[in-house]
Amino acid sequence: MSARTTGGARPASVRTAFIPGSRLGGWADRFGAAHGGYQQRDDDDGLRLLAADGAEALLQPPWPADGRPGRGEDALERLASLASQPRRLGLLLARRGGYGVAVVSEGQVLASKVGSTYVQSRTAAGGQSQQRFARRRSNQADALVEAVAEQAARIFSGGLFEYVVPGGDRALAGLVLQHPALKDFAAMPRLAYLDVPDPKAAVLRKAAADSCAVRVQVTDAP
Repeated sequence: MSARTTGGARPASVRTAFIPGSRLGGWADRFGAAHGGYQQRDDDDGLRLLAADGAEALLQPPWPADGRPGRGEDALERLASLASQPRRLGLLLARRGGYGVAVVSEGQVLASKVGSTYVQSRTAAGGQSQQRFARRRSNQADALVEAVAEQAARIFSGGLFEYVVPGGDRALAGLVLQHPALKDFAAMPRLAYLDVPDPKAAVLRKAAADSCAVRVQVTDAP
């Protein structure tokens, strides 16, 4: 849950959900019923559902059309159709406490590896103790990057995919993708970053489903 403010008004609540293309029509019907109906507006950020009571939903596809647009009578149907296409993704999640890599299609994990690691948090200590801590933390981060890159190269090389989906710690994920072991994948198109906790098996499965779903951000009426 997050919030945004408009002038001195009370912050409007904002929540994000991931809805599979097959369920998007039903979700939109329920949104309309709860907010007095809505109008569609397709713009550069995505498809907006503007509700009669002032609520708004921003719907963003999991991937670009890339010459394969969705089909339907209106923008909502076309978005649902696009999100339902069976595209393959390479999922790479990295945080200080662990990592997860997978090849994903239609929200399902086809091949994966999850591992636990540890990188110490920052400290306010000073002097030589601070320097030793910084070196130890740097070495731990380097080891994590090395381990994730090696596992990702092994998993990714086992199946073809179109896009890379990074998640977790942005800096760590970026370092992993810059590793020489992933040079064949680093230049591939990247989809929206996923904010996830330490990647356990359940986290990886949810990230796989979310990466193939429509990202929906609902802002309640002021």
